[in-house]
Amino acid sequence: MQVDVRNQHGDRVGRIELDPATRPVRIRPEGADRDVFLEWDGAVDDAGQLRACVICGDRHLYRTRTLPQVTPFVILIALAGATISLLGFANSVWVLGMLVVVLAIDVGVLLLARTRLVCYRCGSIYDDLRVAGYHRRWDPTVAERITDEPATDDAEGRRDLEGAP
Repeated sequence: MQVDVRNQHGDRVGRIELDPATRPVRIRPEGADRDVFLEWDGAVDDAGQLRACVICGDRHLYRTRTLPQVTPFVILIALAGATISLLGFANSVWVLGMLVVVLAIDVGVLLLARTRLVCYRCGSIYDDLRVAGYHRRWDPTVAERITDEPATDDAEGRRDLEGAP
């Protein structure tokens, strides 16, 4: 799994490659000046899927999908195709063929979309992993509740990434 490590303020610390089977305790992201200690206790469920953030220890993660960078162009082409068909120019075999190509590209983009997990508290992004079914999409009520809670020294004694090493 790949992790975009962020601190408690949402600033990007670096990107790391993790193997959940080995469960390393300490890592140093590329370009970072200090080590980050990972919290694996209770972070992985019985099926080996991520249940909590290993960076900050928070149990609130949400799923999101990544789309390839070509997606905005495909949307513009699809909008142009819809406009052409609404104006009545879709009678040509050439235009109908182009609309079929745009549809195929659109389906291809959806197939290339990957699911990833994001931590509500620190914003760390987990990519290239299996996502459990109990993770839901972003919920503004959960995000508001998480941002209202203090970020440092919670009940279990965790420290944010800006604290002492």
